[in-house]
Order: sequence, then structure tokens, then C-alpha cells
Amino acid sequence: MKKILQLGVSITFLLISVTVFSQAKKPTLMVVPSDVWCVKNGYIMTFNDQGTIVKIPDYKKALQENSELLQVISHINGMMAERGFPLKNMESAIKTLNSNAAEDNLRTSKNSGAGINESPIDAFKKVAKADIIIQLTWTVNKTGPKKSVTFNLQGLDSYTDKQVATAVGTGAPSFSAELPVLLSEAVLAHMDTFTESLQTHFDDMFENGREIIVRIQTWDDWDGDLETEYDDGELGDIIEDWLADNTVKGRFSTTDITESMALFEQVRIPLYNEKNRAIDARRYTRELSKFLKSEPYNIPNKLVMKGLGRATIILGGK
Repeated sequence: MKKILQLGVSITFLLISVTVFSQAKKPTLMVVPSDVWCVKNGYIMTFNDQGTIVKIPDYKKALQENSELLQVISHINGMMAERGFPLKNMESAIKTLNSNAAEDNLRTSKNSGAGINESPIDAFKKVAKADIIIQLTWTVNKTGPKKSVTFNLQGLDSYTDKQVATAVGTGAPSFSAELPVLLSEAVLAHMDTFTESLQTHFDDMFENGREIIVRIQTWDDWDGDLETEYDDGELGDIIEDWLADNTVKGRFSTTDITESMALFEQVRIPLYNEKNRAIDARRYTRELSKFLKSEPYNIPNKLVMKGLGRATIILGGK
């Protein structure tokens, strides 16, 4: 009876510790202007994504040329900081991104001489490494001498791009000409609900893991495939078993699997490792890459990243 009581106390203490720790943790945020706002105000650039011309926000140009943007971001940052959310600074992230871009321009493949293929937005998210990106859109409305602000705040999971929180509204008309003041008046009534949604999403990630996507592909000159037999089964089944053993609560979905490719979505990985360092898709899938390279499989492979939450392992070579 005494042992049962001790076990009960231990379990209760553990549950309390986990709960308190998860509640103490808050997601890191970064506030950026929305794509719509950037396009509307002419802050866009284009790039070639494997043959398709894509328009993306030019954050650097927007920060350098639009003084209102800095004021608005600073104001939203202040409101989030008052509620205890750690913030990443967009301007600092862009400076680091530019430094990395200069290095990447000098880096080429040791085999083919090809350059690095990565979209600017994916590169930005890798540098920012915020849990959640907050996209902000605003419009100033004028009625006679009075002004009001219509806003749209979208909280996006930076790993999956899923919208996890939203707040939309229009502030009361005012004679104030200061945009930050108008925006503050408009947003304030929605801010607590918005941050509660962000925290709920983060608590779910803390308990059930962060979602990423893992893709397995094969080089066309490789002599094996996902149906290759080993002592413990076909290679595709072996990879599924590894995911089951190394995801939070064994959670992932096999979306598609053939002899030459496999797609795993909603792969739930821990937020932090044993050293309390954040785990992203690259750090996680690197372990799967090592597993496949080791005995008895000995499969050379190449790990390719896209953003923070999508990783592809190509089997059969580097």
C-alpha cells in the first residue's frame, strides 16, 4: 500500500512538473508585413523557382523605405512583449540573411558545381527561427477629418505555414493622425484572444510534438529501392518503424509510399532535445540519415532541406 502511495505521489509530481514547465514556455514570435501589404505597396521581388516565376515580399526594401512599417512593427512587438512572448527582430534577421546569402553565392556543389537552390522565404525562416510568424496587414480609412485602421493579424506556424491564430477588426474613428496609436486602439480589444490562441497551439506542440514533413526519394541510378529486403523487412517498412520509434507518441502519417518514394506528413518531433535546444527538421532527419547509412543498410544518402519543417532524404548517393 505504501509503495502504491509513493508511486502515486511521484506520478502526480511528474505531471505537475511537466504542466508547469509547459505553461512557462512561450513560443518565439516574429512580426512581418503580410504578402498583401507588400504587394499593395510595391515591396516585392521575383525569383525563378524551378522554371516558375514567383513573387515574394521584399522585406529589406520595405524596412528601408517605409518608416511607418518600423513604427507599426515596433508597436505590435511591444504589445506582445507586455504579454511575455519572446520576440525575434525582423531587421536583425534580414541582416544575418544578407550575410548568409553572400556566403551561399560563393558556395557550389563539390560534384556538379551547381549553386544552392532555396527560395528567399525559406532562407528567411531558417534565419529567423521563430516558432510563429505573425503577418500583419493594415489599411487606413478616412472619413472626413477622422481616420480609423482596419487590421488583420495572422499567426502562422513557421514550420508548416498553418494558420494557428487570427484577429481581424476596425478601430473606432479618431481625430488622431498617428498610425501606431490608431492601430493600438484597433488591435487592443483582440490581442488577448489572439495570444491565447498562439499559446494553445504552442502547448499542443509541447505535449504532442511539432509537425514536420519527411520525404524519401531515390536517385535513378541507385540499384536499390524501398522494397529492397533486409533481415527485418522491406526498406519502406524499416523507415516507418524508425519514425514510429522516434516521434512523439509514435505520431506520423504515411501519405504515400511506392518503390521509389515515400511521403510522411504530420511527423511529430520533440520541440527540444535533452540539452533544451530547439529541434528542427534538419536536426531530426539527420538521425534518420545516419541510421540508413549505418550497418546493416549501408545506404549512402543526401539530406536536402526546404525551410524549417520539410526535409528530403535522397537514397543512393550524395
